[in-house]
Amino acid sequence: MSVKIRLARHGAKKKPFYRIVIADSESPRDGKFLENVGTYNPLVDPVQVSLKQDRIKYWIDQGAIPTDTVKSLLKKEGLFASFT
Repeated sequence: MSVKIRLARHGAKKKPFYRIVIADSESPRDGKFLENVGTYNPLVDPVQVSLKQDRIKYWIDQGAIPTDTVKSLLKKEGLFASFT
């Protein structure tokens, strides 16, 4: 079982809101996940990102791999360099 840190889309049509979740790589995008570790709202200016840093660090230490989009969000928040 490969675990990924990825986005799950919520919100209405044309008004996306994302949760940053820990999920099995084979589960659907908006399907079952292991843990909710943050949110991402691209509609506000500036973009709003909230993260549970301790849980993200825990999952990366356990071998979870962030997707490219989540990796860029973590880098913008200054977190990804401290985890690797």
